[in-house]
Amino acid sequence: MAMANTPIFFSCIFLFCILSFTCAEDPTVSYKFEVSYITASPLGVPQQVIAINGKFPGPTINSTTNNNVVVNVRNKLDEDLLLTWAGIQQKRSSWQDGVLGTNCPIPPKWNWTYNFQVKDQIGSYFYFPSLNLQRASGGFGSFIIKPRSVIPIPFDNPADDITILIGDWYIRNHTALRKTLDAGRDLGMPDGVLINGKGPYRYNDTLVPDGIDHETINVEPGKTYRIRVSNVGVSTSLNFRIQSHNLLLAESEGSYTVQQNYTSLDIHVGQTYSFLITMDQNASSDYYIVASARFVNESTWQRVTGVGVLHYSNSKGKASGPLPPPPQDQYDTTYSMNQARSIRWNVSASGARPNPQGSFKYGSINVTDVYILRNKPPVTIDGKRRATLSGISFVKPTTPIRLADEFKVKGAYKLDFPNEPLTGPSRMETSVINGTYRGFMEVILQNNETKMHSYHMDGYAFFVVGMGYGEWTNDSRGTYNKWDGIARTTTQVYPGAWTSILISLDNVGVWNLRTENLDSWYLGQETYVRIVNPEKNNKTELPIPDNVLYCGALSRMQKPQDISSALKQHGSMVVLGLLMAMLSVLVL
Repeated sequence: MAMANTPIFFSCIFLFCILSFTCAEDPTVSYKFEVSYITASPLGVPQQVIAINGKFPGPTINSTTNNNVVVNVRNKLDEDLLLTWAGIQQKRSSWQDGVLGTNCPIPPKWNWTYNFQVKDQIGSYFYFPSLNLQRASGGFGSFIIKPRSVIPIPFDNPADDITILIGDWYIRNHTALRKTLDAGRDLGMPDGVLINGKGPYRYNDTLVPDGIDHETINVEPGKTYRIRVSNVGVSTSLNFRIQSHNLLLAESEGSYTVQQNYTSLDIHVGQTYSFLITMDQNASSDYYIVASARFVNESTWQRVTGVGVLHYSNSKGKASGPLPPPPQDQYDTTYSMNQARSIRWNVSASGARPNPQGSFKYGSINVTDVYILRNKPPVTIDGKRRATLSGISFVKPTTPIRLADEFKVKGAYKLDFPNEPLTGPSRMETSVINGTYRGFMEVILQNNETKMHSYHMDGYAFFVVGMGYGEWTNDSRGTYNKWDGIARTTTQVYPGAWTSILISLDNVGVWNLRTENLDSWYLGQETYVRIVNPEKNNKTELPIPDNVLYCGALSRMQKPQDISSALKQHGSMVVLGLLMAMLSVLVL
């Protein structure tokens, strides 16, 4: 019987290898995402949310260092869509980044397949829709990169891996929020905070109505779990805590940290941390999981609190009583800034590679470019309310910057973003930073607003080397941490303060640098860093993908997408699944 099936078996092996490019390639993980609207009631009121495969939040992408990740996206929304993979560095391939500076959007009813490698990365991240405030309606999910089995991790293997997505939430959907911003108004106080897409546990009968579904995390006593927490919200910094449990910080956005215990940690918009949490309590009852708004009037903002439940298998009752308190510094950010400064890079731990993280001695590298990016409260430009960086409110390109470069489209953008803030009136432009390939760039993020901001850069992990109050000056460099500043992809900048980051510009492409606060991002607080290798070759940048979409000045090049092309995009994944099933049967 086995001999009779041998030709079929080897034919399957051959086909499988062809579809996987080669047998020697790094493994591929494949996902099919159908992005659509569903009706849900996370805060007890029916509303339209963005779901993936009918689920809100979307599925977790699980991968391992150097895996190829294939995500086929079917856009069933009534507007354009792009998914971006916050923190995934897309090495050599900004074509897959999923923002308007690099990609044309996926039109309604169309498919598009992302295909990228998580090269030399580990850690905790998330993905989300990058256009037009869509993240405020959902469409987000966790993205985990596990280390290869041959690379040691700086802690014992946890009993399980748990993901928690927290974020402020509005009952109004993203289209209504857009209209509010377009009318020149603020979004106002959120209606609540969600934990994994669910509203608060009814810890208070007055504040929380009956009938709201809440998140419950089930655990076993005595075991240690890795809990990855991402703030996927709109614009609110959240304090995360678990009643009666210490949070042992272990990793942030791909970097192992010096392990320190916290009773609570401020997690700002766009940031991700992972904690090791030991279930060492007596389980006299369940325990609260809390994510509450920071730096606000807490009596007014009481409703902006997410509450879930940590349930031991031997729990003797439901959680009850008051919530564990947040830090008692309602408007004072000093405690939070000191907490942020305490987060350090574990220089002796291996990351994605065997060599220690600290073998990259960033503090001894000479800086080649300095940019001071200063924000300020929204301004009116040409009758429109806009947000700015260094006096420039970014205008999204009709032809993506990377695509314009590829086809030599003139006038798509300006390569003239200033090193220092403009002194004259603010203006609206598609102005881009001219990065130096293999340069070392210092960026000072100066927050002259009265609200908290987070800033993110695609394509890179940068080193957070300093934070301080007031205006940054050259003398501020004397306070920099040049040894174990955390390498991450999103950093907070406190109101009336600055944060300094260092970036090694070794990843060719066009990379978005933006505020993660969705309202300010929508109003133009972003730019791009363009990095070109003068010696063009496939070693530093992959060629343009075969399935690239065209728009703007290149719209004439886009062919209509028909059913057969959509099926073709799905085909490889379907055939792979069938072949793997056949192989398993034949082996048995």
